[in-house]
Amino acid sequence: MNHEELARRFSALTTAHVADACVRAGLPVRTAPPDVRPLAPGSRVAGRACPARHVGSVDVFLEAYATAAPGDVLVVDNDGRLDEACVGDLAVLEAREAGLSGVVVWGLHRDTADLRAIGLPVFSLGATPPGPRRLDPRPPEALRSAVVGEWTVDRTDLVLGDDDGVLFVPAARADALLTLAATIRDTERDQAERMRSGVSLREQVHFDAYLARRRDNPGLTFREHLRTVGGAIEE
Repeated sequence: MNHEELARRFSALTTAHVADACVRAGLPVRTAPPDVRPLAPGSRVAGRACPARHVGSVDVFLEAYATAAPGDVLVVDNDGRLDEACVGDLAVLEAREAGLSGVVVWGLHRDTADLRAIGLPVFSLGATPPGPRRLDPRPPEALRSAVVGEWTVDRTDLVLGDDDGVLFVPAARADALLTLAATIRDTERDQAERMRSGVSLREQVHFDAYLARRRDNPGLTFREHLRTVGGAIEE
């Protein structure tokens, strides 16, 4: 799937839809920690991961840009550090000029006003004024993978981000996941429309029937019941 198609299909979805699709497909839901937030509310990003492990110098980003494809998303691993900003205006401006579609930082940014003016979506743990005052040894995998929270991300992954956070999905499964996510979205929209017309959610999911079934089978879960009635409010 090329970047244009990915961006088009994700534009009508949310990360929540795709996360539910991962559960339905039996895949791990690989999210950045919830403190990784968009700098500008309403930001959205979708693209192939372009990983870079930061060790104190911006050169690793410049090298990553040289091998990035248009629409890629720079994924910066700064080990979740809160004592320095590892991404600023020049790194993000260069990312935009190199054709990247966004930046996700497992760490902090700075130059917030300038980043807003540049307009490229940036997701991070927040901002702090000081930049790096260190230069650590560069690991051999510095441009092959990045760690974000508990997950390792590489170029076989796609990055999806919106106001709910950042999600990483395998590119090889993207078509099926986005199709499934669209089905979940449509079901939820239909449920919401029926609620607005006066049919409660409890009526739609036959909640009384679920309670009756659970009396006979205490091990029955609500999710199991939903699968039998076509509900989509969980998973």
